[in-house]
Amino acid sequence: MSKFTKEMVDSYADKLLIGLTPEENELVLKEFDIIDENMQIIANIPNISEVEPMTHALDDFEFVLRSDEVEESIPIEDLLKNCDSYEDREIKVPKVVG
Repeated sequence: MSKFTKEMVDSYADKLLIGLTPEENELVLKEFDIIDENMQIIANIPNISEVEPMTHALDDFEFVLRSDEVEESIPIEDLLKNCDSYEDREIKVPKVVG
């Protein structure tokens, strides 16, 4: 894989509609270099292709699915008693956009 260049980072930043200053561009390039180095280290581990993928970070991880049980839910009228303002079955909230 080719190394990332300043032009590539600028192009991706433009496509994502984020403007990068020259300092930010340099920071991104340094981060990609670190990521690239780590990927090379991993790729050069002997017999890495024979390692079985992990499904969880903990070896003794075990999950048990609970059974689906129908339970009585709280009546909406009781829930709405906790609201300052509501209309029918909908909670009124202040307008926050334009």
